[in-house]
Amino acid sequence: MKTEKSRALFARAGRLLPGGVNSPVRAFRSVNLEPRFIAAASRAELRDADGNVYLDYVGSWGPMILGHADPDIGEAVIQTVRNGLSFGAPCELEVRLAETIVRLARVEMIRMVNSGTEAVMAAIRLARGFTGRDKIVKFSGCYHGHADSMLIQAGSGALTAGVPDSAGVTRGAVADTLSASYNDLAGVEDIFAAHPGGIAAVIVEPVAANMGVVPPRPGFLQGLRRLCRQYGALLIFDEVITGFRLGLGGAQEFFGVQADLAAYGKIIGGGLPVGAYGGRRDIMRLVAPLGPVYQAGTLSGNPAAMAAGLAQLEKLERNPDIYPRIGEMAAQLAGDLGLAAEQAGLPARVNQIGSLCSLFFTDSEVVDFASAQKADAGRFARFFGEMLERGIYIAPSQFEAMFIGASHTREDIIRTAAAAAESLKAIR
Repeated sequence: MKTEKSRALFARAGRLLPGGVNSPVRAFRSVNLEPRFIAAASRAELRDADGNVYLDYVGSWGPMILGHADPDIGEAVIQTVRNGLSFGAPCELEVRLAETIVRLARVEMIRMVNSGTEAVMAAIRLARGFTGRDKIVKFSGCYHGHADSMLIQAGSGALTAGVPDSAGVTRGAVADTLSASYNDLAGVEDIFAAHPGGIAAVIVEPVAANMGVVPPRPGFLQGLRRLCRQYGALLIFDEVITGFRLGLGGAQEFFGVQADLAAYGKIIGGGLPVGAYGGRRDIMRLVAPLGPVYQAGTLSGNPAAMAAGLAQLEKLERNPDIYPRIGEMAAQLAGDLGLAAEQAGLPARVNQIGSLCSLFFTDSEVVDFASAQKADAGRFARFFGEMLERGIYIAPSQFEAMFIGASHTREDIIRTAAAAAESLKAIR
C-alpha cells in the first residue's frame, strides 16, 4: 500500500498538534505504526489520502451504525444548515430529538450537551446534588471521558480511593472517586459497607467497551441496581457506546435494568459532536434553570447535530430488523475469528455482545480489566498491521471494540474472516 500522503500529513500535523492527532488513540502508537489520514468514507468503507480503501470496523468509534455518508442523514443536515449553523437559542429540532430519546430510551427528561465527557461530568454533578453525598464508585477499565474525577486507576484493593491516572489531575480531584473491579459485585458490596451513607452514585458502562468488549456477568447489573436502592445511591449507566447500539432502548432495555441517570453520545448525533444526559424527572428537575445544579453550553442543542441525530434515530426506529441482523453478523465474525485463531495455534478469546466484539490474545476468559490486561498487546499490534495491509480497518488498540453496522454485508464478514485467517498465520 502507498502511504506517502498520509506520512506527509502526519509529519505536518506533528508540528502543530500534540502527537500529530486530536485524540490519542488515533496516533497508532500502541500498534507501532503511523496513522492513515482518511479523505472520504461511504457505507462500510474508508478511503485514505493515498487512495487506499479499507473495510471499516471502527465506524467513528460507534456512531456510524447506518454506515458512512448515509443519504438521509446527509440530506437532513444539508437542509438544516441552509437555515444557519448555530443559534445559541432554542429550536424545534432539539425538542423533536428529546421527544424521540425519551420515547425510546426509558428516560423521563433529557438535557443536550456536546460530548460524552460533558454528559458524564454533568450526570455525576447532578447525582451529588440530588443525594447530598460526595463519593462516586466507578470500575477499573471503564472509560467515562476525560473529566478529572473519572481519570483514575484502581489502588491495591476495591476499598482504595483512586489515584490520578493522568498528569495534571490532582489527588483532591479524585479523592471522592472509589474504584471497583468490573463484574465483581462482592467488591462493590464491600465499598458500600465501608461508606454506607457517603456514596452518591455508581457509574458503569453496562457493557465495558474500553478494555475491549467485556459483557456483564448475569446478575451483575441487577446487583448494582439492588445495592444502589439499598444504600440510597443513584445508578448511572454510561450509554455513550451502548445507547441505541444494543437496541432502540439501549442497555436499560437490553438487560432489563432501569438506571436513575444515563449518559448518551455518539449515535444520537449521527456522527456530529453531541452528548446528552437524562433520567428520572425528580432528579432532572434539579438541573438549572429549574434547580440548583448548574450546567450550561453555548452550542448545546446545535441544530445540525440535532438534525443528524433525529434522522438517524428515526431511521433506526423505522427499521428495527437492523439490530438482530447486525448482531447475527457480529456473532458470525466472532465465531470465525475464534476458529481462525484456533487453526493458527494462537491463544485467543473473542468477546461479543450485540453488534460489538473484540479479539483478545490470551488463553484466559476476559471478564474485567485485570484479565484484559493479560492479553498480548504486542501480538495484537502485529495482527492489526497485517489486517490493515489486507484492507481491514479495526481499532488500533487491543482495548477497543469492533463495531458492526447496517452497511456491512455477509460478504464483508466472509472477507474479514479470510483476512484474519491469513493475518493470524502470519503472526504465529
